[in-house]
Amino acid sequence: MSKAQVPNIGKPRLGAHVPTSGGMAKRSIAYAQTIEAEAIQVFASNPRGWAMPEANLAADTAFRDLALELDIETYVHAPFLINLGSPTLSTYENSLASTAYSLKRSREIGALGTVIHTGSAVDESHINQAWKQIHEGIMPVLNALGENDPWLLLEPTAGQGQSLVKKLDDLIKYFDALEWHPKVGVCLDTCHVFAAGHDIKSKGGMTQTLDLLVSLVGIERIQLIHANDSMDVCGALKDRHQNIGEGEIGSKPFEELIAHPAVKNAPLILETPGQEVEHGSEVALFKKMRSKVK
Repeated sequence: MSKAQVPNIGKPRLGAHVPTSGGMAKRSIAYAQTIEAEAIQVFASNPRGWAMPEANLAADTAFRDLALELDIETYVHAPFLINLGSPTLSTYENSLASTAYSLKRSREIGALGTVIHTGSAVDESHINQAWKQIHEGIMPVLNALGENDPWLLLEPTAGQGQSLVKKLDDLIKYFDALEWHPKVGVCLDTCHVFAAGHDIKSKGGMTQTLDLLVSLVGIERIQLIHANDSMDVCGALKDRHQNIGEGEIGSKPFEELIAHPAVKNAPLILETPGQEVEHGSEVALFKKMRSKVK
């Protein structure tokens, strides 16, 4: 992909979460080229573990240089185990360490942002303490970031249990806990927000939901979109992704998404089932939608 193929300013880049097995400079970039992605998301460590392996400087440099040459933007998804609101001390401490590590790895590979799930208080009686410990633990991490370091991107979950962000309005509490730090942004997952009860399927629903998000946090903090259809109906509180147009959301709302001003600088990243064939066709579908945006 050459620079000439990158979308016009004012329209979102398109891509997918890509595998790293076999090396990011080789496997991840090859995957991106196969599906004609303009942005990708990777795991920088085991997504289901606390291990924080040492960086490989040569491998990081090779990946960063190749991504820069091909003008592919990169984002890191931190481990799923992270729960900064957990009442379990070991989980909380590991979550802090893993968040800091993921931001460090993002910087080392040239990623623009690190995605973490907003998590859960687990027990209703722990909610107030959850906000306090998030503030106390993460503010030092944020204050250590430089202007050119990656964003910390909060991804609201599907609203189940004692989720700290059940609906988008709850993001205010998270930003308050983090003192509206300038390096904190949002990664909106369309499956999650639908599962939580925001009806993005209805006509105009996606636009209304994005308008709400802009009113809550400001357009500049909307940094990334996880573009996923849903296996379940609106408000089901279930995080089960489906391919675009094959789930309960359908393809039409994604036309509203791509056309919305809030996502013009927020890449759309697929986290849908399948690999190159499926993701390639979905990226192509999104590009067709994007071509119709004036």
